[in-house]
Amino acid sequence: MVLTSAQRVRRAAVKLFADKGFHGTGIRDLAQAAKLSPASLYHYMGTKEELLGAIMRESLNRLLTGAHEVTAGLAEPPEKLAALVALHVFTHAKQPAETKVVDNEVRALSAGLRREIVRLRDEYEQLWAETMETGLAAGVFHDDEPAVTRLALLEMCNGVARWYSPRGPLGLDRLAAHYAKLALRMAGAAESDCANAVRAAARVVSTVWRTPL
Repeated sequence: MVLTSAQRVRRAAVKLFADKGFHGTGIRDLAQAAKLSPASLYHYMGTKEELLGAIMRESLNRLLTGAHEVTAGLAEPPEKLAALVALHVFTHAKQPAETKVVDNEVRALSAGLRREIVRLRDEYEQLWAETMETGLAAGVFHDDEPAVTRLALLEMCNGVARWYSPRGPLGLDRLAAHYAKLALRMAGAAESDCANAVRAAARVVSTVWRTPL
């Protein structure tokens, strides 16, 4: 597939920001990676911070769309939580550089842009919180510290971007199912095979991210 100049800039920025950090990436680095001159680079990205914000905004909006879609067809809180976990695992395994940028570079943003990105992140995490709260109210989750459990689950899933390899011994479907089962145990839910939730998450990732699993 032939990429446009704007697509080359975005791809280069994601890789460089993930590998070197926002502040460690210079304009010349971006231009060289995107095969453009430093002068023409700004035509496709605005400022470096605007480029970072656009990457984060796009990534979080896709994640929000995926989370809404994967939970919409599921009725029970345990299935919803399992699907959210599987979705997070899939996206962090398939898009590790992009998710590293979103997870690690928020502090590089100026105050106004940071508020926008944090609001999107909080909106996504609120879906997890509401799922936990619904499960507790229904008596299917048993957890004295649901907020702590939610943060622990998110951090656990975020780590997949750092260590997962498709060449490893554990397939991605099995990994997502295992993480989903761990999540249900942490929430104090009954044991489940999570197969339906994992399949739902895989379908959503394939359509929203256009990434086959």
